[in-house]
Amino acid sequence: MRYVLYALLGILILGLVFFFVIFPRQFDANANGVIEQDFPEPSAEARALHAQLTIVDLHCDLLLWKRNPNERADRGHVDFPRMRAGNHAAQAFTIVSKVPASLITGKPSWRWDIITILGVSELWPPRTWTSLRERALYQAGKMHDFVAQAADSVILLKASGDVDEFIAARTAGIPLLAGWIGVEGMQVLEGDLGNVDVLFDAGIRMMAPTHFLNTELGGSAHDDPSVGLTEFGRQVIARMEEKGMLLDLAHASPRLIDDALSVVTRPVVVSHTGVKGTCDNERNVSDAHLQRIAATGGVIGVAFFKTATCGTDVDAIVRAIDHTVSVAGIDHVALGSDFDGAVSVPFDASGMIYLTDGLLRAGYSHDDIKKIMGGNALRVLREVLPQQ
Repeated sequence: MRYVLYALLGILILGLVFFFVIFPRQFDANANGVIEQDFPEPSAEARALHAQLTIVDLHCDLLLWKRNPNERADRGHVDFPRMRAGNHAAQAFTIVSKVPASLITGKPSWRWDIITILGVSELWPPRTWTSLRERALYQAGKMHDFVAQAADSVILLKASGDVDEFIAARTAGIPLLAGWIGVEGMQVLEGDLGNVDVLFDAGIRMMAPTHFLNTELGGSAHDDPSVGLTEFGRQVIARMEEKGMLLDLAHASPRLIDDALSVVTRPVVVSHTGVKGTCDNERNVSDAHLQRIAATGGVIGVAFFKTATCGTDVDAIVRAIDHTVSVAGIDHVALGSDFDGAVSVPFDASGMIYLTDGLLRAGYSHDDIKKIMGGNALRVLREVLPQQ
């Protein structure tokens, strides 16, 4: 009997080691791949131009994973060392609070949630196990800690003055990095308008109404496309505009996009998307919506992964950018990689030069590449974020 107990204890210990040590790391490594391929050697012109760019990306999910961006990781897509290696200057760090197991089972439901399992395995505090708001606050707190650990080499963008400080530093040749915090799916509000202020006070400056399923604010592109913006959603958007928060329409249903664009008074973004003109699926944005988003003064962040671009290389990203430029205009295109978003991409943050080279090969001017690679996104941040 004693040997049976020892065996059971051994199995339990091995199970705990797997769940708390091996599983989080392996899940991250398997989910966030880089597609191996041979890139053409970037031209001398591309290298010279790339060194002048202030590159900004509108979406990554690093905060979901058990990694410290101050340390260069052997998995995933983004950390501060790789950003420096790729001259990738500013990154939105977005909070994921709930991902339905329906992504695996094919049955839409909030009942089973992948993030609960991942959070427990990564030793998130117990308050996050049952509260989506607490998950958002915990991940925002992680970002503040990471920036504090980076000392003066990374700035958190919370106001337009921070953007000005960041631009001035980069212009002066100081290799300052920047980040800002977003939310992917406003189920984190838990139906309470007052939580907009709570999240703002936690440093969050960009929020999307939906992610994979409908929320109290409206419909998701992956759930019921007939659901538009709710009255609660209208109240939230109005409060976000008062506070100086970016509205992100990524993952929104077509009807929600229409409804939101009818009430906004500030520029909006789609932080990470493809376009139906090159890759027609429920995830991607129509030409009509590209035009209406541009009319707000906003930007569309072109994503890097296959579902967004219908390809696995730089040329597929460039084709999506081409189409967005032709429909929305050169001033309304940005980058929205979806780095670390459980997707595989052609390159990580250290490989941004391949996109610069691809845009040059496609015939874009230096000035237009500067807009696409970061200038347009910085303009919107300066316009929407609060002054203080």
